[in-house]
Amino acid sequence: MHCVKQTMRPRFLFVVPALGLLLAVLAAKPLLARDSITWMEPNMPPFNIQDGPAKNQGYGNIVTTLLQQHLPEYDHFIMITNVTRHFRKFKDGEKVCGVGLFRTPEREAFMYFSLPSLLVMPPTFIVKKDRKAEFGPTARVSLESLLQNRRIAIGLSRDRSYGAPLDAILAQRRQQAQLVYYNGQQLTDNYLKMLMLDRIDGLLALPDEALYHAEKMGLRDRIVALTVEETQCNYRDWMSAVACPKNAWGKEVIDKINAILLAQRPTAPYRAAYERWLDGTALERYRALYRDIFLASPD
Repeated sequence: MHCVKQTMRPRFLFVVPALGLLLAVLAAKPLLARDSITWMEPNMPPFNIQDGPAKNQGYGNIVTTLLQQHLPEYDHFIMITNVTRHFRKFKDGEKVCGVGLFRTPEREAFMYFSLPSLLVMPPTFIVKKDRKAEFGPTARVSLESLLQNRRIAIGLSRDRSYGAPLDAILAQRRQQAQLVYYNGQQLTDNYLKMLMLDRIDGLLALPDEALYHAEKMGLRDRIVALTVEETQCNYRDWMSAVACPKNAWGKEVIDKINAILLAQRPTAPYRAAYERWLDGTALERYRALYRDIFLASPD
């Protein structure tokens, strides 16, 4: 019997394609492994503006864009959402962050906060101009005093923080029938309509927010913003921050954001993001507070 000698095929014929495939996988791996941040944006003009001529020019939009530009190692996405869904994603530890969030004990349980990222004028009490006299002889009111009058209906956002002093007062009286809660995307628009119809007597809102919506609705000359006495106690309550979930990923991102904020906050373009929406009479005071309080704040 004659044996036919088998010629072994060179092993490198198999190794080369396999090596090529491995190199292709390794080359693609950085793209597949690239990390991302989803930025949560509630529909709250002029903080965030999602449509119209001033789209993406809100002061929250501008700060978010600046952070994205200085975090090129991440892919960035925007999610427009209401406040309730906003916080659920933080609690679930998803790769989300948000600009302009007030630090509260409840939120610190599931969020890491950056250095203060924005100094904003505090909430005011918005009323119809022709009813201003009903709230006293000055342009100031006390929330505590307002809540003692059971005939006054006040419009509020269910999940928004109004700063520590107002939050503490509202927490004690949350069940009072005079507090009218709403949680939709068109919160301020709806409350201004209710105000004009006398279905509520006033609403708590940031002054830039209320004036922006009133201007859009042709109501600018029919409302007035009253200073809320309890908001004048502590300037720290005027400061909001960037927040990410309270996990290892969130801590790493917040550390990077803090470095960006330290470099960017002192610049005029950064400060101008909010100043654009201020009444001219408030500008000088705001700049002094920005310099002396905001930039000096350690956390």
